Amino acid sequence: MNGNRVGARKLAAGVAEGVSGLNGVEVAVCPPYVHIPDVVEVLSGTTVLVGGQDVAKEPNGAYTGEVSAAMLKEFCRYVIVGHSERRQYYCEDDEMVAAKFAAAQSEGLVPILCVGETLDEREAGRTEQVVRAQLDAVLERNGVTAFSDAVVAYEPVWAIGTGRTASPEQAQAVHRFVREHLAVQDAGVAEGVRILYGGSVKPGNAAELFAMPDIDGGLIGGASLVVEDFVSICCSAQV
Repeated sequence: MNGNRVGARKLAAGVAEGVSGLNGVEVAVCPPYVHIPDVVEVLSGTTVLVGGQDVAKEPNGAYTGEVSAAMLKEFCRYVIVGHSERRQYYCEDDEMVAAKFAAAQSEGLVPILCVGETLDEREAGRTEQVVRAQLDAVLERNGVTAFSDAVVAYEPVWAIGTGRTASPEQAQAVHRFVREHLAVQDAGVAEGVRILYGGSVKPGNAAELFAMPDIDGGLIGGASLVVEDFVSICCSAQV
């Protein structure tokens, strides 16, 4: 929940210009709902895609303030579901996130499923248990084939907006776990799914994180509000 209409347009234009020469890197931005049409207009004819930050689990109806997948699909390719802030501040549980995942896919949107543990959960040795439960809620409702057209983002809650970052090895371990957990049901789907890291990725650590074998990119928070930083991170993703 940052910025205004003029700033959103300027940020989108700067990103599009900065990443225009990148090869083999897909870039998407997820602005606030009210800025999506402006950003789509600015990015028309560029390679940068657009996503939403959240989506309603219901297809339509008397849900004041909600935005449906059918509404988003007119503008967006992607939508984030289960972001840690939604889980923490709005009490979204694993079942609700799974329902939002299904709602997104029902309209042809690609969900970016966020999973991750709090600091207390990590210190208690429960990281894999927590992430497994978050994945299983989606698997049980939607099946493993749903991940053929979805993205997973591992975001350790303790490393979001705190300046703390999981080491590349810590992040890789969880990314590997996600891929292996999906592989139990379908090895092909697990191999193909993109898994992003989302925990205080910055220009200074992006290349080292992206070099890990199971980290396919980043879900960028604060650094995405600064054109130079976001473009630098995108450049680090080039193979």
